[in-house]
Amino acid sequence: MEVLEKSTVTSDLSAVRHDLLEKLGINETNYGSSSGLNWNKTTSEGELKIISPTTGELIASVYQASEDDYERIITTAQDAFKYWMKVPAPKRGEIVRQIGNKLRDYKRDLGTLVSYEMGKSLQEGMGEVQEMIDICDFAVGQSRQLYGFTMHSERPNHRMYDQYHPLGIVATISAFNFPVAVWAWNAMLAAVCGDVNLWKPSSKVPLSSIACQNIIGDVLKGNDLPEGIFSLIVGKGSTIGEKILNDKRIPLISVTGSTRVGQHAAEVVSKRFGKTILELGGNNAIIVTPNADLKIALPAIVFGAVGTAGQRCTTTRRLIVHETIYDKVKDSLMNAYKGLKIGDPLDEKNHVGPLIDKNAVKDFVNALERVKKEGGKIIFGGEVLNDGNYETGTYVVPALVESENHYKIVQEETFAPILYLIKYTGDVSNAIKIQNDVVQGLSSSIFTLNMREAEEFLSAAGSDCGIANVNIGTSGAEIGGAFGGEKETGGGRESGSDAWKTYMRRQTNTINYGTTLPLAQGIKFEI
Repeated sequence: MEVLEKSTVTSDLSAVRHDLLEKLGINETNYGSSSGLNWNKTTSEGELKIISPTTGELIASVYQASEDDYERIITTAQDAFKYWMKVPAPKRGEIVRQIGNKLRDYKRDLGTLVSYEMGKSLQEGMGEVQEMIDICDFAVGQSRQLYGFTMHSERPNHRMYDQYHPLGIVATISAFNFPVAVWAWNAMLAAVCGDVNLWKPSSKVPLSSIACQNIIGDVLKGNDLPEGIFSLIVGKGSTIGEKILNDKRIPLISVTGSTRVGQHAAEVVSKRFGKTILELGGNNAIIVTPNADLKIALPAIVFGAVGTAGQRCTTTRRLIVHETIYDKVKDSLMNAYKGLKIGDPLDEKNHVGPLIDKNAVKDFVNALERVKKEGGKIIFGGEVLNDGNYETGTYVVPALVESENHYKIVQEETFAPILYLIKYTGDVSNAIKIQNDVVQGLSSSIFTLNMREAEEFLSAAGSDCGIANVNIGTSGAEIGGAFGGEKETGGGRESGSDAWKTYMRRQTNTINYGTTLPLAQGIKFEI
């Protein structure tokens, strides 16, 4: 294994500052709230120092927004909604199309910032921006397909149909691991649906969101649109976050985060009869049967387990392998892990970058200590690295652990590159039972060339996850399908398919074009 191979890509920090950051409109100090065209100038609520997990050096800082800033943004968004909801949906789609083209222009720069600020590989950073571009393309087409349905009435000379109307302000609370893509999933669909969007990004990665706001601002100005259609607020969860959850002026909130965060959000928002889209924890498994093609299974397993340093909600955390091929799979994985290159994620030769911060490293170490106490065996990795080139200590060696599914730590989601190897016996139904025996239900996968095994996995008696794949891994979902999971993953759906309906209010309409007033169910009422 090659570890912490020092790259020249980010060695010249001043070049990164003055070139990349300048292109994206990032200053040494930045304001943390914007209505899309104008930035609030508040500096009294504390300053976030944004440290790159890649180098441990300061990138820039952001002033957090105040409650007064929040109120100004919400009021502006309300006014913007009154305008935006009346714009024809295809015209709204045209604005989103322009946003997608603008993102194409900035793909390399924004992807690099995502990588530098969050720590994922440059390929994944640019892939995340590509997701933004893809959802823009999807939303443009969707803007001409916000369809309802026509029903036949039981009453003569009556017509019935349902239709969809804009909701209002849609808030997106995003997590650090996908600094920009998840926001775009929500914001672009909401925009073509006639909603306006308020974005509260993770305080760990606000620079990428500020860059997005600058990019979108150019489109808004170029089309002479009012402020408030796309708003941003960087602030404390205890104040700004709670105000968003409790605000009756926000009918829908999309929350990406831990199960604990989602439970709190759901409770608060439901009390005011608001709606939530919850994208919470995942404890994703890949089943490998004796009928698997290991040539494609192994790279899928490795990428699923170590991509983004194990910090995806769809990261592969459990590998359920049949006893007859267990040793072969284990040996192959150990050889593959030995070839991983760990280091600067902006160097495209490297496979694994850093964890987001030292707290994530502590979670990694604690999880490994717990699994050992419960009887697990670490067969590869688990070390924390710091060779002097990087002062943060956020680089770790991905771990392979022989374990059992019932271990308490295996039942939890640890946001780090730990892959638990679990053996199963008998037929595939036993493997499915193990896979489903966790409280999370996001993503799942099976590798098999046996049609019966694959179909059982996809049946009602199969995987209980929102995503179930055959012969591909658990991560890397395309935007064309609805994304989300069941059980403690929250039940929300974002991105493709018919997820757009969540961002609209449904209305059933009945029209009487006759000269009498017949009632439904044959009820007679005469006056």
